[in-house]
Amino acid sequence: MEDSRRAHIAVVGWACTTLCLVSYVAAFSHGASLSACTDMMPGHLRAQLHSPNNYVTVHTNMSFYSPGDKVPVTVRSTRDFMGFLLQARKVSSDEITGTFIFIPPGSKLLTCFEDGDTVTHSDKSLKRNLSFVWKAPDQPIGDIKFFISVVQSYFVYWAKIESAVVAQRGQN
Repeated sequence: MEDSRRAHIAVVGWACTTLCLVSYVAAFSHGASLSACTDMMPGHLRAQLHSPNNYVTVHTNMSFYSPGDKVPVTVRSTRDFMGFLLQARKVSSDEITGTFIFIPPGSKLLTCFEDGDTVTHSDKSLKRNLSFVWKAPDQPIGDIKFFISVVQSYFVYWAKIESAVVAQRGQN
């Protein structure tokens, strides 16, 4: 009788440990947390920043935009990745700006400072090429860049990969 009790306790202990580990690992599988808004760094305990980035690019086919414009943004990668965080930032102040109005499957909007100003992954499916549409604020904000942080695996990521400058049309 005592052996079956020990076996039961061992099974319950294993189940609790497994559930705790699965919950911990899955914590970031549904997107970045708000703590990543400012520095765009994943909150994984043992994640290591890898450099240089030769795999991921973020770009748009527009060199200029006007207030209120819709700007297509494309992320391309030569390797699969699981997670990401994408933002547009003012070149002058590094402030997050604008709103994403189109996002691909496997992603979701995140509110860092304003509704929909950031996009992150919504699941841990493998991703490679993603398309978004960003809407500029109606008031002038100056030149912008798009930034993406990409998590290839729980232990490997690249932070703040940047696009070329997209200049605000009509600025001095």
